[in-house]
This record gives sequence, C-alpha cells and structure tokens, in this order.
Amino acid sequence: MTTLDMEAEYNNRLRVPEYAEFNARWAAESAAYRAGARAELDLAYGTGERRQYDLFHAEGGAPECVLVYIHGGYWQWGTRKDHSRIARELNKRGVTVAIPSYTLCPACTVMDIVEEMRAAVKAVHQRLGVRVAVAGHSAGGHLTAAMAATEWTRLGLPADTVRAAYAISGAFDPEPLVETSIGKGAALTPEMARQANVFRWPAPPAGTRFVACVGATESSEFHRQSRDLVQQWSAAHVVAEAVVVPSANHFTVVDELSKPDSAMTVRIAELARWAGGGV
Repeated sequence: MTTLDMEAEYNNRLRVPEYAEFNARWAAESAAYRAGARAELDLAYGTGERRQYDLFHAEGGAPECVLVYIHGGYWQWGTRKDHSRIARELNKRGVTVAIPSYTLCPACTVMDIVEEMRAAVKAVHQRLGVRVAVAGHSAGGHLTAAMAATEWTRLGLPADTVRAAYAISGAFDPEPLVETSIGKGAALTPEMARQANVFRWPAPPAGTRFVACVGATESSEFHRQSRDLVQQWSAAHVVAEAVVVPSANHFTVVDELSKPDSAMTVRIAELARWAGGGV
C-alpha cells in the first residue's frame, strides 16, 4: 500500500509555482471591477475590518438571486478585495454577489472562521430577505460545504437559508493537513481538524443542491475529497454531483468564473436563481 505525501498532495503553491502570478492578476482584475461596479462596500457582519463583506448588485437581476462567495487561502491568507472579479460575470447574469472577508488563522481557529461565515450569511440573508446560494474556492470550498451543512434554525433562520452550494477544490477534511506546512501555518491541531471535518457532520437537508468541482490536474487527494463527499451526501438525499474541469489546476479552475459562458458560471447562476425561489 502506497503512503501519500500529504505535503505534495495539498501544497498547491509547490504544485503550481506560478501561483503568485495568478494572485497578482486576480488582485488587479478585482481592483478594476471594484472601481466601476454597482456595489456597497465594507458592510459589517461583525466587529472589525475582517468581518466585513462587499455586495455587488446584479445588472437588472431579480433581488432574490443572491450568491455568497467565500475566498480561499487555506484559512490563513487572502482578503475579499482580491476576489471582487468573481462577481463580474455573475452580475451580468442577474446574480447579486456578496463577498466576505474573515479572520485568518492562526489568530483564530478554522471553526471560528466557520462561525464568522455563518454570521456573514445571516447578515446577507437579513439584509436582502432571501435564501442564498454559496460558492467558494479551496478553503472557501470547505467553508461552502460547512454553510450547506449548517443547522440554520439554531441561528434563528429558516432551515433552508442555504439551498444550494458550489464548492471549488474544497479541502472538506482538514485532518490530512495537520502535519503539513499548511496545517502548521494555520496552527491546526488534530482536534481542531476533527471539529472542522465536514465528513463528520450531519449532511445538509435532503433536497439541498451541492456541487463539488475540482480541476483535472489537481492532486489525487482533492479529487478524492470531492468525490467522497458527493457520495456521502448523495446517500443522505442531497442532490449532489462531482464535476471535473478539463485541464485546470488548483488556480486556473477559478478562472472559469471569469468566462461569461463557462459551465461553472452558468451553473452557479442557475443555483443562485433556484435557491432564491426562481427557476
């Protein structure tokens, strides 16, 4: 039996050395979109700059069509401001997009971030008065699944507050990361990782729509995690499916959302519309 090298499997900065070029381009594209978009910026869902979100309003869209997009960075890097570009093509398709920041590890735990994202979703729901779809990339993919599996009635919200979710390259089970440089950077302990492992949680309500998407050239572990979560949740009557984006790596997979007619852009818009009660 072959033992996988978890550092090699999960360290995407090693797997894709040009990652810094992607990050720089994303930041520039996002700054350009923020400058001209019809948006409400720096809205609070808690106390402090990290507990804010930006709301990018749809171009002629119905107000019930809303997506919350959660950025990646292995829970320890990134800000919403570098991902505003995600809203551009979805706004054109009539989807209002909320993009939150969150406190970064090791200043907090992964479960602290889960609670912050629950607060962000609650703030968006209460501000706009609609059910939402959630999408996110990498650590944001994990947080997307966590939002789908949240028991919203405990927060005083409808059980189906999050009716649909699209997780891109999600690290749904952080346990393999504990002994890697990524886990150590996030101060991830075995107990913290167990608590944040959505495989150990109850599945979302039956009928929730969930997509786990991964790039074709990503590591075997990212493929396994997406495939296994879809299988587990499908058995619990979640409408779940696994999607593979041809030729994409962990970074280029997100560029599908910059393409107006990509399968990812179209599907996420459809899920947001359905989540809000449309067709």
